[in-house]
Amino acid sequence: MVNAFLAHDLLWGLTPEQLPADAPRWAVEVTRKGQPVVVRRALSAADQIAVGVRGALREQRYATWMAVEAIRHRIRPEDLCHVEADRDLPALQALAQLRPMLDACGWVWGVSGSAGFELASGVTALHERSDLDLILRTQQPLDRVQAQELLTWLDAAACPVDMQLQTPLGAVALREWAGPAQRVLLKNAHEARLVTDPWYPQEQPA
Repeated sequence: MVNAFLAHDLLWGLTPEQLPADAPRWAVEVTRKGQPVVVRRALSAADQIAVGVRGALREQRYATWMAVEAIRHRIRPEDLCHVEADRDLPALQALAQLRPMLDACGWVWGVSGSAGFELASGVTALHERSDLDLILRTQQPLDRVQAQELLTWLDAAACPVDMQLQTPLGAVALREWAGPAQRVLLKNAHEARLVTDPWYPQEQPA
């Protein structure tokens, strides 16, 4: 069941009672309000899942674990692609600009980061200078020419856009894969390592 949850999924159900005794006060307050936590990449026990609690400030991020049986609701980044936003901010303008192109590209894509959190929970998380964070589920290889074309779309948007390519073996930044470096950083729950191909990586620890 743990394998059903992927990085950037939002989960509801973590309560203050489930937090460690030394958890910061702001994290206790966030969970008391019933706000979601985000799945992070880290190893965990079979009945636990690694999550991060998000506070109102950028520096308020708290890593912890959540019992799988405590999960009451889940929203994935791809569930948020067509959620309409009430606020008019650059990140949301960029999302509206990119949506038709991403829908037409043939890949499964989703919204993560502050925009995903706000769209899923209704909690204010974006501001005027917020970037837009996206994911692209690339089960099959995306070559570097395709990556460069996709990056051209993103760089024409209303705000800076970061996209992660989610391969079967981990995540890599689109901007890195579209760049000139021979090796790129592939991250998963076990490690981060430099590889020449994120879909068929060589054993090259970072």
